[in-house]
Amino acid sequence: MQLAGPFQLLRHLRPLKPFYMRIGIDARMMGYGFGIARYELELVKQLMEIDTDNTYVLFLRRENWDLLDLPANFSRVLADISWYSFEEQWRMPRIIRAAGVDLMHFPHWNVPLAYRSPFVLTIHDLIMYHFPRPQATTLGPFKFWMKDRIHRIVLKWAAHRARHILATSMFTKFDIMEHLGISDEHITVTYQAPFGRVSDDVVVQSALLKWGISTPYVLYVGSAYPHKNLETLLDAWQLIEREDEHDLTLVLVGAESPFYERLTALPSFSRLSRAVYTGFVTDAALEDLYTEASLLVHPSLYEGFGLTPLEALIRGIPVVAAAASCLPEVLGGAALYVDPTSPADIAAAIIRLSHDEAARLEILGAARTELARYSWRDLAEKTVRAYQHAVNG
Repeated sequence: MQLAGPFQLLRHLRPLKPFYMRIGIDARMMGYGFGIARYELELVKQLMEIDTDNTYVLFLRRENWDLLDLPANFSRVLADISWYSFEEQWRMPRIIRAAGVDLMHFPHWNVPLAYRSPFVLTIHDLIMYHFPRPQATTLGPFKFWMKDRIHRIVLKWAAHRARHILATSMFTKFDIMEHLGISDEHITVTYQAPFGRVSDDVVVQSALLKWGISTPYVLYVGSAYPHKNLETLLDAWQLIEREDEHDLTLVLVGAESPFYERLTALPSFSRLSRAVYTGFVTDAALEDLYTEASLLVHPSLYEGFGLTPLEALIRGIPVVAAAASCLPEVLGGAALYVDPTSPADIAAAIIRLSHDEAARLEILGAARTELARYSWRDLAEKTVRAYQHAVNG
């Protein structure tokens, strides 16, 4: 009997089908504002555009169930569970297993400890390692200590169990390597991107009239957590009110919280004659405020990425930023940097950038180069490659 040659055997073999993944994304925060919620939303929108091969399962709550119209390779699973809850720990693993995914993407570190299947993890920052202070919470000292320890356990466990980690900046990547002991090759940096104007129908002055804001003014947009360094900004503003003859106003924009209540109750705030706290604002009102702002100040001591200054730059607003954490990496030459611990340095930079047209033009010129580095599509493409790496090794 004559044996068939290798080429004759190959003629009878069926071609191998490429391996396509069924990927789950914990999208329960998607659409709930900024930060991680916006990251999830933009990632999913870009995946819908670029990836028609793999199938995706979005785990959603009732509130964001119909947020997006999904293409054929995307499906929904109801996971109406609060994040950071005990219910999340015991119910989410069962819901995910029932969906039969090959790989799960957790866009934050709150991975259920009972989850044992392959997953990719996004770490936005390690703020708990840098500012583990009771002032950063509304809990009492003992409850804060317990919460902090539990969060560290979950984060470290998740980081070491993850097949791959996505970090928001090189600064965050090195932070993860140093504090969590994760090797370089297991971490990919995926930069986020700023958003342009949300509406072409912005009616300039409406927000200014609502809060009685007069121009020129300096804008801060964000929360009032202690690491945002707003108490030092208030100290700097006292110097500005004494020294600046152009009557600059400080406008603080951020959702109401115990931290803003604490800040606005300080004597250093009540002593200011030209400072306004708006509370929560709509996207359209924020556009109004950006439109007329002289500059944006971002004195934060710690950021995992720092999206707000980029969103100011894309609108043609120069930035005074802290020379701290990831901000020099993210903003490059498109900011006037300050020592965030020095009220005098912050005040001098704000006054200079408010009045020095050459300095303003230099920063906005550099912004064109810096902004070109950021793309949600690029983030999504790198994320898909991370999925492939996590499954194929």
